[in-house]
Amino acid sequence: MADRGGFFTKTVQKRAGRAKEKLLQSLGKSDKTTDEIFDEYVNNFKKQEANANKLHKEIKNYVTCVRAMQQASKSLFDTLNESYEQDWVGYDQLYMKSQTVEMLWSDFNHKLSDQVLIPLNNYQNQFAEVRKRVDKRGRKLTDYDSCRHAYQSLVSNTKKRDEAKIAKAKEQLDDARRLYEVLNNELYDELPALYDSRIPFVISNLQTIFSAEAIFHQESTKVNSELSDIMEELAEENQKGTYNTRKIHPPSTALKGIDGIDEDADVAEPSSPTDNSETLRSSNKGESETRQYEEIDFKKGDDRGVKAFNVPDHNGDLTETGQQRDSQRYSSEEGSLDSKPDETDLKSNNVQNEAKRVEELYDIPVGATTENLPPGVLYRVRATYRYTAEDEDELSFEVGEVVQVIEYDDPEDQEGWLLGMRETNDQKGLFPANFTRPI
Repeated sequence: MADRGGFFTKTVQKRAGRAKEKLLQSLGKSDKTTDEIFDEYVNNFKKQEANANKLHKEIKNYVTCVRAMQQASKSLFDTLNESYEQDWVGYDQLYMKSQTVEMLWSDFNHKLSDQVLIPLNNYQNQFAEVRKRVDKRGRKLTDYDSCRHAYQSLVSNTKKRDEAKIAKAKEQLDDARRLYEVLNNELYDELPALYDSRIPFVISNLQTIFSAEAIFHQESTKVNSELSDIMEELAEENQKGTYNTRKIHPPSTALKGIDGIDEDADVAEPSSPTDNSETLRSSNKGESETRQYEEIDFKKGDDRGVKAFNVPDHNGDLTETGQQRDSQRYSSEEGSLDSKPDETDLKSNNVQNEAKRVEELYDIPVGATTENLPPGVLYRVRATYRYTAEDEDELSFEVGEVVQVIEYDDPEDQEGWLLGMRETNDQKGLFPANFTRPI
């Protein structure tokens, strides 16, 4: 307990003596030992420590950002792998490349942490120990100046010269000088060496950063180039229409009137077998039964017409002679000749009715020429804009090209679209009507 009390008292006396000496030096009443060379070493040390602290702060922030970028890259490629469909070209390659990118980020982060940040931490930690030794050297210098001033005061006092006090002051001065010189000599060797070590450290540290980053970016460039090639292949396949969704037009139902009868039945004119056959092909099951009944009536009428032109048999008991057969053949030929004008009129009426039905069904635009056209062609149009097909059933054409508009199954379902055939190569397909004008 007494030893602890004595140590505490001695420590208090040292601190009080140092405070008194610093006060006298600041007031200019006592001189201060200076060392300009050492002061320069200390200034260099402080500047080196400040630069190391700033470098450590920025590199630590850089490593943190690299880790954030690594996580962001992983999240991005996870989303791409989920969004990229399995039937698309390069699906497996995209997954492999994403794993490669993740590995590159992991290696880059590992190098920065182990080969850059950890050595920088060790480099920075040595400044704290050196700074403590510099501060201790300053305290020993203050003790030396205090002992030196006390010894000089006793020696210069000629009135009351106490040899015992002078000898004790001399001993304290020698001890203070010895402690100061030992520490000062160590720092004289250590501070310049530490200051000179900054260049090799910066070279090693920054070279590791730049080398790791160069390797990372080189490998990333290769992977990104391969990913770009995959996207190019996908673009080519998409341009070919490999992944396009085929347009399926819903079937149209016949528009029924109030009484449940097809409205087209009121307009149609069953005046000839041609009209009846067309009506049969476009009707439903119920209408088919009605048309069948009408066809039977028509056949009955035809039979009656044939009977009207047969030669009456005046003698049913006699066998038919050659003269009678010639007479019957002559009568039949006359009947056929008489019936031809009626059939011509029927065909003319059929053509007119068919043209009228086509115009009403397909809504032929005003100004379109419908005469002298090939069979099945409604009218002709000229392309006013270039159109590129987006589906297999569509038609491509250039500006000024002539397209023949032909009949198609469901006009109501093709609103705004026409079915046409190019005159240059007879290619058929759908195309938008507003890209052409009638001629």
